[in-house]
Amino acid sequence: MDPHARLAAYIEAHHNAIGKVVDFNPRADRLYHFDFTAGNPDLDIDAFTDPGKIDTVTNEQLQQYNCRYGIGGYMEHRTIYARSKLFDTNDEPRRLHLGVDIWAEAGTPVYSPLAGFVHSFNDNNNFGDYGPTIILSHNLDGFILYSLYGHLSRSSLPGLSIGQVIQPNQKIASFGKALENGHWPPHLHFQLMFDMEGKHGDYSGVCRFSEKEKYIKNIPDPQLILRFPACINQ
Repeated sequence: MDPHARLAAYIEAHHNAIGKVVDFNPRADRLYHFDFTAGNPDLDIDAFTDPGKIDTVTNEQLQQYNCRYGIGGYMEHRTIYARSKLFDTNDEPRRLHLGVDIWAEAGTPVYSPLAGFVHSFNDNNNFGDYGPTIILSHNLDGFILYSLYGHLSRSSLPGLSIGQVIQPNQKIASFGKALENGHWPPHLHFQLMFDMEGKHGDYSGVCRFSEKEKYIKNIPDPQLILRFPACINQ
């Protein structure tokens, strides 16, 4: 059985034991889908050169539609990464987003949805990068799944140690402000991987579009864990 099928089977068998990543009440909280592709006619690319302007854009949308969180991004081909040279390469720029973003206020708590331990952590302190990042390892009935949490507050990292045991629904971090999270509006980049490929404290969250088939084999849809309902604008 391939890892995608094994993960789906595990979640089906243990769905009541899967915890939360953020506080969310499906009976009361609403979600807004952010579309950062070139296909969005309302997307203001110029705003994404200024973290303050991006913050204003995202907050206005959430407030207008009375949504607690904005979400989106899995395998989304985004134009917004042109704001940072980090995503430019000589032959083909990186524009394909590999995780799910959850947009909310700085300080929003982040939880581990599964039991596991701290695999690694790092402050990836570059413009447009993850900023503070935590990666957890989870043993799911004999096969390993990794979860990545990026754009965290710097206060999320002190006290962590590699191998530290993490319980389901344990608070592990909080959303960071723009000045500490890679210069983005406050949000969480949540990503799953089957293989860390030898990396520690970091794993690509954006790749070249030509590499999609390679990465989709290693990176399942985070919605399997999040189990969010449909957004109001979908």
